[in-house]
Amino acid sequence: MSARAESGGGRPTAYGDPVTDPTAAGDEHAAPTEHRQWRFTAPPGATTLLLIRHGESAAARDDQPFDLVGGHGDPPLHPQGRAQAALLAERLGHEPITAAYVTTLRRTVETARPLLDRLGLQAEVEPDLREVFLGEWENEKYRRYMAERHPLAMRVWQEERWDLIPGAEPAEQFAERVGAAVERIAARHPDELVAVFTHGGVIGAILALATRSRPFAFVGADNGSISELVLMPDRWVLRSYNDTAHLRDLPDTPVG
Repeated sequence: MSARAESGGGRPTAYGDPVTDPTAAGDEHAAPTEHRQWRFTAPPGATTLLLIRHGESAAARDDQPFDLVGGHGDPPLHPQGRAQAALLAERLGHEPITAAYVTTLRRTVETARPLLDRLGLQAEVEPDLREVFLGEWENEKYRRYMAERHPLAMRVWQEERWDLIPGAEPAEQFAERVGAAVERIAARHPDELVAVFTHGGVIGAILALATRSRPFAFVGADNGSISELVLMPDRWVLRSYNDTAHLRDLPDTPVG
């Protein structure tokens, strides 16, 4: 936010709001000037993204592998995920969202549908916001190995690298593609609020770029959660992470 001065003795504050100096007008007995705490406001041209993790997807079973799309496992939403999507629509249905994005994977499309119907919007597909490719662990293997605490699965989390998995997407390549996708969306939507329905690994990668944190510092966003990111020309600002207030009353026991 740029500083500005005004006539009549005004001077800019650190955040650009003028503060009137009573002594500048010659009135030494005027009431003291108050300095209220600053509230963040996105500057002109900034884009605000609501990064929404898809709802819970169908359970993985060894005897029923998911369909593959571009090599990625493509499960539908679990009934619990559909309930999360409905609550998301209630939460965001009155927000001034002007555009929405989904990925090539159906769990994002199904999560977005209730909100899109409510807002009367059509989502655009951004392929580069699809989940990290897990190579030989795509489909049901990733969840199974994590549940079994497979030694390599433990190393993935300890070393914070998906590409320890055989055939998985290289870490630098993954970060580059999701970062480029975010930049493209920001360029298309200055001064807009955009809903982006994506995946846990993608949200983690985007927020690691934004905050220059460890690679997995933000891996773990809950299904149906909302994280807010403001993109400015010179920096990205994380405003909130893993907001699930709208899911508070949803029972942990799967519905349906």
